[in-house]
Amino acid sequence: MGALMILCLGGLIALGVWVSRSLRSDRGQTPVDRADTLLAERFARGEIDGAEFTRSREPLHTGGSSSSRSGR
Repeated sequence: MGALMILCLGGLIALGVWVSRSLRSDRGQTPVDRADTLLAERFARGEIDGAEFTRSREPLHTGGSSSSRSGR
């Protein structure tokens, strides 16, 4: 009886962890949304400046490729 109670409690804890993680995940984001988020995070950390942020974000919203950005 005690082992069954421990097993059920462990299952409930595992279910809670799984639900919590699935609610916080980025699964609902499109690749463009995820790329925007990553660029914004890099900009906020100071890894890229405003010009690089704008230049990197432009092809995401215009459908352009990165090769058109670099002048190739």
